[in-house]
Amino acid sequence: MAELKYKRILLKVSGEGFSGTGGFGLSREGLEILAAQINELVQIGVQPAVVVGAGNFIRGKTLSEETAVHRVTADHMGMLATVINAVALSDMLETQGTPTRVLSAIEMSRICELFIRRRAVRHLEKNRVIILAGGTGNPFFTTDTCAALRASEIGADVLVKATKVDGVYSADPVLDSGAKKYETLGYREVLQKDLKIMDHTAITMCRENNVDVIVCNLMKPGTVARVARGEKIGTLITA
Repeated sequence: MAELKYKRILLKVSGEGFSGTGGFGLSREGLEILAAQINELVQIGVQPAVVVGAGNFIRGKTLSEETAVHRVTADHMGMLATVINAVALSDMLETQGTPTRVLSAIEMSRICELFIRRRAVRHLEKNRVIILAGGTGNPFFTTDTCAALRASEIGADVLVKATKVDGVYSADPVLDSGAKKYETLGYREVLQKDLKIMDHTAITMCRENNVDVIVCNLMKPGTVARVARGEKIGTLITA
């Protein structure tokens, strides 16, 4: 087995990753891509934790801006939607023989476990993939902030933000052919340049807890496993 640089990885997957093409809802394609990346991590000896978003169903801030739904209510709706994604991913992995546990910041014992740090770490030590839903359990916080928080809590070696592009660019590479890809960025540089990678709260939390972030392309097979082995993939955000 190849030597690993990162043994415990927090993988942040946006809701769009579940829909395959970035549309609405769940797709078999999206779930299979996610499961393949996670299964490869398990096979090489990584302990994966996955924080899921819910943009394929709802975005609380957008909903509250476009309707009469209060922002707090809209954010709670988004948290509930992350549980839908989490249990779908859990079942996909379980049918492929990978043991999982879904842990939520919101208590719903008939569906999943409540997130407790020691319990989450114990599941990882028993080689179970933990899928973290419900965000932080609080409105006004994004799932990126949840990822930074959970990575700090479980002692993750790195936070991998899985996207549909192969790193962080100075501009949208689809719209600007001259966009520059960054190989490495500092936390402070991300904040000063206001790069739209993660929200400022998440970046600040990673900086304060010395959690490195790697932004990479989830759609390329084997990408996250290559990150675990220490290959130069995507963009590294570090001190």
